[in-house]
Amino acid sequence: MESRRAPSSHSPMRRAALAVACGVAFAVVLGWPYPTWAAAAAAAAADGAAADASAGGGFANFDRSMLPGAGHDTADLSRFEHGNPALPGIYNLDVYLNKNWVGRMDVRFAAPSKNANAVPCVSTELFDRMGLVPAKTDAAAAAAQPSSSDCVSLGDLIPGATLSFDMPSLRMDASVPQVYMNQRPRGWVNPASWDAGIPAFLLNYNFDSFRTTSGGLSQTSTYLGLRAGFNIGLWQFRQDSTGTLQSGANLPSQRHWHNIDAYVQRALPSLGAVLSLGDSYTDGAVFDSYGLRGAQLSTDDRMLPQSLRGYAPVIHGVAYTNAKVTVTQNGVQIYQTTVAPGPFVLDDLYPTGYGGDLVANITEADGRQHSLTVPYASVAQLMRPGVTRFDIAAGQLRNTNLQNRPDVIQAAVQHGFSNRLTGYAGVQGSEGYAAALIGGALNTRFGAVALDVTHAHASIPGYGTYDGQSFRVSYSKVIPETSTSLSVAADRYSTSGFLSLSDAEAARDYASRGMNALQYQPTNQQTIDGLPVQSQLTPAQLAALNGTVYNSSNIYTAHGLLQQRNRFTLTLNQQLGSSGSSLYANASINDYWNRNGSDTQFQVGYNNHFGRLAYGVSVSRGRTELGGYDNRVYFNATLPLGDSPRAPSISFNLNHDSNSGSQEQATVNGTLGQWNQFSYGATASHSSNDTGSAFSANAGYNSPYATLNASIGNGSGYSQASFNASGAVVAHKGGITFGQPMGDTVAIVHVPGAFGAHITNAPGLSVDRSGYALVPYLTPYQLDTIQIDPKGLPLGVQLDATSAQVAPYAGAVVMVDFKSTTGRALIARIRMSDGKPAPFGAQVFDATNQTLGVVGQAGLTLLRGVGPSGRLNVQWNDEQGAAHACAFPYTLPKPGKVTTAYQQIQATCVADNTATQPQKVGGA
Repeated sequence: MESRRAPSSHSPMRRAALAVACGVAFAVVLGWPYPTWAAAAAAAAADGAAADASAGGGFANFDRSMLPGAGHDTADLSRFEHGNPALPGIYNLDVYLNKNWVGRMDVRFAAPSKNANAVPCVSTELFDRMGLVPAKTDAAAAAAQPSSSDCVSLGDLIPGATLSFDMPSLRMDASVPQVYMNQRPRGWVNPASWDAGIPAFLLNYNFDSFRTTSGGLSQTSTYLGLRAGFNIGLWQFRQDSTGTLQSGANLPSQRHWHNIDAYVQRALPSLGAVLSLGDSYTDGAVFDSYGLRGAQLSTDDRMLPQSLRGYAPVIHGVAYTNAKVTVTQNGVQIYQTTVAPGPFVLDDLYPTGYGGDLVANITEADGRQHSLTVPYASVAQLMRPGVTRFDIAAGQLRNTNLQNRPDVIQAAVQHGFSNRLTGYAGVQGSEGYAAALIGGALNTRFGAVALDVTHAHASIPGYGTYDGQSFRVSYSKVIPETSTSLSVAADRYSTSGFLSLSDAEAARDYASRGMNALQYQPTNQQTIDGLPVQSQLTPAQLAALNGTVYNSSNIYTAHGLLQQRNRFTLTLNQQLGSSGSSLYANASINDYWNRNGSDTQFQVGYNNHFGRLAYGVSVSRGRTELGGYDNRVYFNATLPLGDSPRAPSISFNLNHDSNSGSQEQATVNGTLGQWNQFSYGATASHSSNDTGSAFSANAGYNSPYATLNASIGNGSGYSQASFNASGAVVAHKGGITFGQPMGDTVAIVHVPGAFGAHITNAPGLSVDRSGYALVPYLTPYQLDTIQIDPKGLPLGVQLDATSAQVAPYAGAVVMVDFKSTTGRALIARIRMSDGKPAPFGAQVFDATNQTLGVVGQAGLTLLRGVGPSGRLNVQWNDEQGAAHACAFPYTLPKPGKVTTAYQQIQATCVADNTATQPQKVGGA
């Protein structure tokens, strides 16, 4: 039932009317053009007042004596007395349940009575999307059969539940008592809201060219990485490839093109899994991951809520000059880029499975090379009760180092039995090989422990059979009392007869080629066509003598299998006090059955800050490319040069390397532009070795269509230059859209007429001339918010909303449409034929009967969406309810490039039979 409130000076609708009157009065008295802020303030006040009235469930009466002329020349304002008017119809809204986004869907509105605002009607589809169970079966039956005469409210279905509608944001909020809600984990999104996207072709590219000159010789290394694909419904095709070109240094040019993988995949949401056909990588949660050409059905953890997901690896490193960084996995180059001097982070690698160490090779501008290895193998983890993960794969083993690639089959399963126990098991089989694994993970007060044992049987031609076991123990622990995080501590022991699937098939391949399968030869042994070489000739000369092509990136080749005996890894993080300082350590120790000694690598570091000065020191030991050790001590400090968000920073780096001596380095970095789309940096360094002093500079630009970076450098006896361009191209039903580098899941934003509007999801991202923008790196199966900053839009463009939410499938290209109205914007001073202002509150319509604005004080009216010329109708009702109308013609001058002020016109409104008669608003 509606309640009637007596008029008062604090009536919300009166506040709205006074806000409109005051805003226009200031403009008139001071002689200003009607400013944008006045229109916005008046609209905001009116919206807020309407919302207040609507929230109160009643309506307000206007005291006309408070309006100009005691309200005698004022239109009938009764339509505003019922709050924010909502007309019957279907609205496409963002629906929230207890402030959590449910999805974007169509909601029907109907008016319960002739003079009442329309209210949302709950259908069975809407109720199901919210994941609710009705408490009243009679109302639920009515909701299941919606018609134009039936409108079931949320309160009819669940006691105490309400729906509220925010017209400007096109948002509907449902409030439901907790007792009637299904409990969901944090980050849960209803699968019914997942968006499969549109048919589209997509291409991601990364071009990098790196040129050095030393001793009169120049050498250029060029890299092109491509990731192409197309989507049709839930089916997605992807293909990854890389190309390299090496030229200069008086050597023949070498070109290499490598197809990394090609596959088609489809999400199966009912199973929480994905089906892959083609080249892929097996799940490494139970067995070690390997490349597969065939079919795989495996759980996709991304379909789980965020609170149930795992982690992804990131590569951290340090460059001393403008350097080329290449990343390889299992001998295949999967990435190349150019980085500026100082610390760098690579966090945009495409996922290539859960196993296979990532090796980052850093080539400095002066020719120095060093590398770092990031372990990329998952360990068994506890799972929540009732959660099951599985992986079924069958096909051909994909390993570029093997001539004979056998068929393989694998199945694995993990299940959380309780909060304390998770069990897992699996089997593997291939030609001459079989293995079975069983294990469990325990959650104890002393930490989480995972234990498993694998038994394997392998048959090696000419070597007999090998049977053995591998025992693996993993441990993790967080000690809140001491702020200690022992992220990973793993130990693996294998008997001499144990071979993994990859090792066994490598040994069988070696044996079939007449090579010594189980006798290891060091990696620093030079070979030509697989044969050891002892010579004073260069590798290139030896290759020429043997009639083969010399490959400078693979001059060392290992023969025979290196059988691992023990492997121990440790990652430790320790917070020191409350000042923000921390200590970290990473270590790995490996020894083997068929090689003496052990490999020991570690890194220990300390980070802290003194005021605004952040600093860190680290000590590390790692393997070099030739098999030796490289010991390094590194110190860095960073200080911002100002208080503004765009203030540059200066960093100092000191490094001592046991192989290349010491180096001191100073770098200035910063960003420019309204959206930080420009970046720059300059570095000066000095080395104790023969390279001496060096200088370099780099710059970058995140344009709406690509990301560009360039660098130059000069040192003792050498110079360097590089250029990098990366971006994406998507072809869709609306045309072709260019954008910045994108992940596998992206959005195409469509905002007609909004050229230049900034998309806040990425620096430098804006809408192109066709009204489209490519938004990269969406999070699949989770709520992604896409926001538009309308700053800089032409005045004639209005957006119905500036933000939207979408939850895409992994790999989808989703279309996000923002409705906009395009037309001219102007201020009209409307007077009647007798010279009096048009009635306050009268509405202005165009020839199609679309509302363009409302008359304010002194006849001033803000009109949006008008054409270049035409005839506008002014309509109002007087105090007695009689309808009146008049019309006036107008013609606007030709617009300039970008309108920064409102066009102003004077208009005389004359009663005319052609003027459309007023229509009632808010009726049934």
